Amino acid sequence: PPSIQSAACVTMARVYGPTFNEMLYPEKVDPTVRARALKAQREGDELDPVNLYNITWKDEHSKPYHIVIPKEITGVPCNIVCLTSAHFPTGSHKVGATYSVTMEHQLRNEIAPGKHTVVWPSTGNYGIGGAWVSGRMGYDSLVLLPELMSKERFAMIEGYGGRYIKTPGCESNVKEIYDKSEQLKKENPEVIQIANQFMEFGNYRFHYYVTGTTCVELVKDLKEKGIGNGRVAAFCSSMGSGGTIAAGDKLKQSFYECKIVGLEPIQCPTLYSNGFGGHDIQGIGDKHATWIHNIANMDALMCIDDMECKQGLQLLTDPTGMDFLIKEAGVDPAAMHHLAKVVGISGVCNILGAIKTAKFYQLGKDDTVITICTDTVERYHSVMSDLDATFGKMDTVKAAVRLAHIFHGQKLDYIDEGTVHARNRWLNLKYYTWVEQRGKDVRELEAQRSQVYWLKKQAEVEEMDKLQRELRQRK
Repeated sequence: PPSIQSAACVTMARVYGPTFNEMLYPEKVDPTVRARALKAQREGDELDPVNLYNITWKDEHSKPYHIVIPKEITGVPCNIVCLTSAHFPTGSHKVGATYSVTMEHQLRNEIAPGKHTVVWPSTGNYGIGGAWVSGRMGYDSLVLLPELMSKERFAMIEGYGGRYIKTPGCESNVKEIYDKSEQLKKENPEVIQIANQFMEFGNYRFHYYVTGTTCVELVKDLKEKGIGNGRVAAFCSSMGSGGTIAAGDKLKQSFYECKIVGLEPIQCPTLYSNGFGGHDIQGIGDKHATWIHNIANMDALMCIDDMECKQGLQLLTDPTGMDFLIKEAGVDPAAMHHLAKVVGISGVCNILGAIKTAKFYQLGKDDTVITICTDTVERYHSVMSDLDATFGKMDTVKAAVRLAHIFHGQKLDYIDEGTVHARNRWLNLKYYTWVEQRGKDVRELEAQRSQVYWLKKQAEVEEMDKLQRELRQRK
């Protein structure tokens, strides 16, 4: 892996990639650059820095990558639609957050290639994205990751030229990551720059503006195909850093009736009941309320079982499970094979949360729930092998039971509606992590209760884009 010195040998010049607006509308990218980026994507040349311009939810025709989950799987009448992330560099949408965070630090002259090591506190996909983005933009990268994350995660970080430090615990052990970050910063304050996804508003802005607006466009496209009424009834997102759920803020602004539903593991119900515990929905449920999460705008909180997510993923991706769903459940073969390529553990969590949401709000055939497939099963083959070792290999009986129990039988338990009291309770949890432990100003915490605070954060999208365009022109 590269040292700080070797990073300096790569480049001392700043690399400027796309603006927020260009990530939303890739057709606005310079045609020559766009053609090069698409060529690199087609040829699988993932390490070429031009792939920064492939950080978008859209294909070569500027249409969102998505899948409508077959109703034979969901068992509900409404439309459950997922934006999919498999096409992004690294295979996860987290690369959008890592690029946006890096870009904003660079625009503010807080980091420079060859001078700084960027530290990425992560439970997986953010760290993988950080290693990839750092390498494309000339930065040395160091990822902090709990030791119990999947083997594939560590291998991908190394594959993109990053280094990592394993911290104690599993997905929910984020405090240990924070502590290690602060230790590294104290030891080398001039070199170490921490890109903390849980408090970086570049993460929030990417999802509010790019992900959220893409969802608005997607439901309009679907209506033209006879799917849904062109509106969003609910947006479901499992909560890790609190970035992805920011898309709900844009959707609620566009569709007044849209419900924002946050998801967390039953095994670690932090917001639901001030609970704690280990779990294995990798990428979410990090045992605290994050600084960038607009909790006061959330309409409901629902908890999902981690084992159901893992066993559900195995049903959707194991050849025997897929064969059962096609031949016995009547799932369209093309849709089945598409879904198997674009879903991971937290994606199944989001689908189950969307089913739960559809049942709870009694949504009908014209309604649409939007959620996200955040990564793919390629990161979890070792987890699937562990399931085989524990429960035996998939067969038709297991497949039938899992479809009936996990998907069609998704229960209406562990639901907390966003009353005034609940929203204040959720937001108050930020005090302990961010004011007491991390030195945030309590006055800013109080300001987060008002949507005016969040409107100001959203407005910075245009400010960042303007500065980005000016600096690119100077090069």
